[in-house]
Amino acid sequence: MTGEGPAAGPPSPGEEQVQLYVRTYRSVLRSSGEIRLQVLERAHLGMESSLHQLGGEEELDSGAFLYALHRLPPVVLDLAHVCLGQSPDQLLHFGGSVPDDWLPVMAPGRRRRWWWNHDLRTMAVALASSSDLDDLVPTLVALQIEWNKAHALLRSVGEREPPPERLGSEVEAAARLGISEGDWERFRGVFGVRLPDFLAEVASRPMDLGIQLLGGSQVGYARATREWWRPLGDVLRREQLLDRPLYFVSSNAHCLVNLLSGVARQRAAEVAAWVAESGDPELQLIASELGEKGSRLSAENFLYYAARRWFQGHPEERQKRAREERSEGIFHVPSQSGTDVAAQLIVLDRLQPSRLDPRLQGAVGAEALGRSPYVILNIQYPLGLGAYHILRQVMEATEHVDGVYVLGKAATLNADVGDVLVSDVVHDEQSGNTYWLNNCFSFSQVSPFVTSRSVLDRQRAVSVRSTFLQNRGYLERYYRDAYTVVEMEAGPYLGAVFEAGDSSRYPNREQVDLTRPAMEVGVIHYASDTPYTQARTLGARGLRFEGMEGTYAGALAIAARVLQRCGDEPGAVEA
Repeated sequence: MTGEGPAAGPPSPGEEQVQLYVRTYRSVLRSSGEIRLQVLERAHLGMESSLHQLGGEEELDSGAFLYALHRLPPVVLDLAHVCLGQSPDQLLHFGGSVPDDWLPVMAPGRRRRWWWNHDLRTMAVALASSSDLDDLVPTLVALQIEWNKAHALLRSVGEREPPPERLGSEVEAAARLGISEGDWERFRGVFGVRLPDFLAEVASRPMDLGIQLLGGSQVGYARATREWWRPLGDVLRREQLLDRPLYFVSSNAHCLVNLLSGVARQRAAEVAAWVAESGDPELQLIASELGEKGSRLSAENFLYYAARRWFQGHPEERQKRAREERSEGIFHVPSQSGTDVAAQLIVLDRLQPSRLDPRLQGAVGAEALGRSPYVILNIQYPLGLGAYHILRQVMEATEHVDGVYVLGKAATLNADVGDVLVSDVVHDEQSGNTYWLNNCFSFSQVSPFVTSRSVLDRQRAVSVRSTFLQNRGYLERYYRDAYTVVEMEAGPYLGAVFEAGDSSRYPNREQVDLTRPAMEVGVIHYASDTPYTQARTLGARGLRFEGMEGTYAGALAIAARVLQRCGDEPGAVEA
């Protein structure tokens, strides 16, 4: 191994600004009581985040505003207080309340446990790792800064009280705020019919949030992750699989199941008929392009994309699907803890070879698959250091993890949105380590599944603290050192991989050789955005069809590798 990571040498001015901000909010949140979020605004603006470039200007930064709104529940319209903690039980008794006083809520762009107490005007948030803190605090600060700028813009000069009833049309409101037509449609997508309520609420008052941290210890994070594992262990025990070796996959909740179960393909005719009658312009346009001569779109990828919507509208079919998947050894295990990471257990010797995705036919023989002892544990990718805690817990609770395969989205500094990125060097900002790995994936394993995008291997990735905790000086330093893939999970996962083969905890600020790890490791990313594109990308509001090719290319490469290993690995299920 040769070369140095970007951690070598003194920090750049951009890095120092980020580090100052992190130290500021972590020290302030040590307080035993509530603090006003306003105290963090100066450090937030001083960081000059690449996602909040207009933060210090009077002009509204509609991109940063949208980005924050996508990652918070819509209760922000009435929000006054935020409490953060590791224990749902502690959170749901905050302020003398009881669990029945709280309503579970969701954010369109961030999986996390959230609860809303209308009487207290308080949102409770479960933290799965310190990365949740690094993600949530800058998001809330950005929201408050932009809300208050919008409040000022919606007031006429000389008015002492904001007049929401005199805002006039939405066109007038958009003009006052200086919001483009495209961004206005994105605001409409967030609030729907409640957009007028949002405008009235912003005009009626400035935002002055209070925030309180109820707990954030390493022991607490370990305890929360252990509670996350409990229902998975119960399924393994019930199905008599506890002694089986595992392949650990971090991806999403749908790709591997679609590729390995055949459930969606069994309903291809019904889905196609529904698309034709749906009146959905996007679906029908894609279907039309698929029928054109020389089309480079994937019919299978489109089927999975359309079937997801079809199942949403057919609850009886969802129930049938669940039964069929269980009969094939596919078990969905929802999270029951403060760590909002759903999982699937896929028992390889119970799969039916004839129902595999056509692109996987030939990857394994029926006999080898039927004798495989392996179980795939597939989880929805967690956030940042949550990846370390989860993989560490899985390895502690099971006998053998023989492969760790990571598929995630990333911002790219050198490729196009939708491209597939394969890295063999990962720098982790949390530990300061640079990991040099023997990635089991390369161009040759991924490119057979790509028709209209590029596959870039031999890349270098950086696992950042959060999306807001970046600025141009920071990113330019990484770019000069050829780090072009910006994401959050690979570094923490590799920290856990290191500990699987070493007697010590992962080090700090070192060059770490993982070319011969304790298990096979593969890392694939698909480019969902750039660090500067805020809420206007593939990842802004869930996966669009444009992102399907890169996502499924990575999932196919992982599935093919796992199936191929069924024929390579010794050991088999006893008859």
